[in-house]
Amino acid sequence: MSANVARACSSVTLASTSSKAPRNGASAPRMVVATKKAPLSMKAAMGGAKVGVQQKVQRLASVSKKVMAAATVSNGIDMENAKTGGGGQRVMIIGGDGYCGWATALHLSKKGYEVSIVDSLIRRHMDQQCGTQSLTPIASIHDRVAKWEELTGKKIDLYIGDITDYGFFSEAVKSFLPDAMVHFGEQRSAPYSMLSREKGVFTQTNNVMGTINTLYAIKDYAPECHLVKLGTMGEYGTPNIDIEEGYITITHNGRTDTLPFPKQGSSWYHLSKVHDSHNIHFASRCWNIRCTDLNQGVVYGVKTDETVMDPILINRLDYDGIFGTALNRFCIQAAVDHPLTVYGKGGQTRGFLDIRDTVRCLELAIANPAEKGEMRVFNQFTEQFSVNQLASLITTAGKLIGLDPKTVNVPNPRWEKEEHYYNAKNTSLLKLGLEPHLLSDSLVDSLMNFAIEHKDRVDLKQIMPAVDWQKRDVREGAKVNV
Repeated sequence: MSANVARACSSVTLASTSSKAPRNGASAPRMVVATKKAPLSMKAAMGGAKVGVQQKVQRLASVSKKVMAAATVSNGIDMENAKTGGGGQRVMIIGGDGYCGWATALHLSKKGYEVSIVDSLIRRHMDQQCGTQSLTPIASIHDRVAKWEELTGKKIDLYIGDITDYGFFSEAVKSFLPDAMVHFGEQRSAPYSMLSREKGVFTQTNNVMGTINTLYAIKDYAPECHLVKLGTMGEYGTPNIDIEEGYITITHNGRTDTLPFPKQGSSWYHLSKVHDSHNIHFASRCWNIRCTDLNQGVVYGVKTDETVMDPILINRLDYDGIFGTALNRFCIQAAVDHPLTVYGKGGQTRGFLDIRDTVRCLELAIANPAEKGEMRVFNQFTEQFSVNQLASLITTAGKLIGLDPKTVNVPNPRWEKEEHYYNAKNTSLLKLGLEPHLLSDSLVDSLMNFAIEHKDRVDLKQIMPAVDWQKRDVREGAKVNV
């Protein structure tokens, strides 16, 4: 989910709530609401809608908490406490109502970190805009954090607003005083970014502006804070050489240097992430900021130890042609006896990881922060598969539980190579202690069972490709493979 995704609905209220989420039967916390006109670029993206925007934030932490947090910041990050499970470190999760953000917020809270969530909740409204929905039913953010506190006794502070509004965001940072800031809060769909000129402009404006605001907020109000930014393996594209972790050492005309690895994004979304990486690289050196860029592969799964504690805590599962991924889509298609839709030749190869490994990677990155003035890059994935290999895995797993999946090749709606070399390095997080969950071991438990349980919620109209990069007809010419 995106914390700072610009306004996708005609009437969205952005507000700040108290740190105590309402329990069942309790009255809702007081909300501070203010409105102003959306910036022109944001209005264009949403059809010129006027949307409410927060102008001030209610302080959520007590004075004593802030004094203690200030002392922590002034003394730097306590590495020993971080490595042993939180130790009271304060972690702000931007986009904490979303798929990766929600699972990470619960995981870190359970590990002993003091967690806050910053989110505009706009991802929920984008479903309404696009006619899509999560396969799993998602509770409100207030019900989610209230249930978490009820089950664990641990509070998660909420700051509801848009980080592209620097007035709102800077007040949130001054209020919470984070030791680490995890930035998930961007429009994260490549197909969405290719829907139209407006969506492409919105994606780049929203994502790049939001990241620049996080960098300024750290420089101005939390200079010891460690920024952990979610990038994407899609920044690299599919070069005909091995993909290193962020940097490559080259010798040219007798001189040698280590430089950022070349980037070849294949959508406006991927290119927004490339711009983010360049901006973070500059700011880390110019302002002496600690930064970790996590170039994440395709994440799959619904289940973490925390999200299955109660139905209210369940994570989202997107399968549609705009926000879903091939693996999610294949699982849902198998569950409803629909052919698995392989785009093009199916040789497209990417890195993948289980959501349980995502939250562990974030924990490891926070517990072992970058040095001041350093932007380090970790390639965050555990396995590599082609689309054809995914379809084969789903077919095998489906037959084990009584399904009979078939595949169908459809014209590829994306602009990408369908057969290519792909070998990416991913050793840094493994060296820090990541123990991967393998897809072959967890596919049925982490995805297939959820797909079958909620198959009555499947909208068959959402299964086929919805966005074409080059505006061709991609819904015709399908060929079924039996």
